[in-house]
Amino acid sequence: MRHAKAGSRGHWSGDDRKRPLSKKGEKQAEELVTTFATYDITAVYSSPYLRCMQTVEPLARAHKLKVQAEPGLAEGRKLAAAYRFFGDPKLDEVVLCTHGDIVWELVEDLTKRRVLPAFREDFDKGSTWVVHVKGGVPVKARYIPAP
Repeated sequence: MRHAKAGSRGHWSGDDRKRPLSKKGEKQAEELVTTFATYDITAVYSSPYLRCMQTVEPLARAHKLKVQAEPGLAEGRKLAAAYRFFGDPKLDEVVLCTHGDIVWELVEDLTKRRVLPAFREDFDKGSTWVVHVKGGVPVKARYIPAP
């Protein structure tokens, strides 16, 4: 999942890791609860950046889970951390919240692996990819637009 809409990076003067969701982003985060109501989510991991944590907090709360901060999902950390989750056979129905750069890398990789056809959508903030994994390898994926 890409984090929901945050306040403008250009208008934020503090530490970017502490930049919060905007009002629109808060609404998107709440709407993700409905989007994923039928999923049997077992864990929620997020980049430790505030905007990512805020994006998945309502979803985690709705499933009676705690958001677990995962530094490997932080901006600029590359795709390898996400793929570590794919390779863990104990994890199923897990939500990962990260940043646009990692989402772009994921979609490019899924396209190279022929799990996805060439994808031309924008990756709006709050949008999600549901990735099915077998034996640590992505085999199927689908896009869920941002709420």
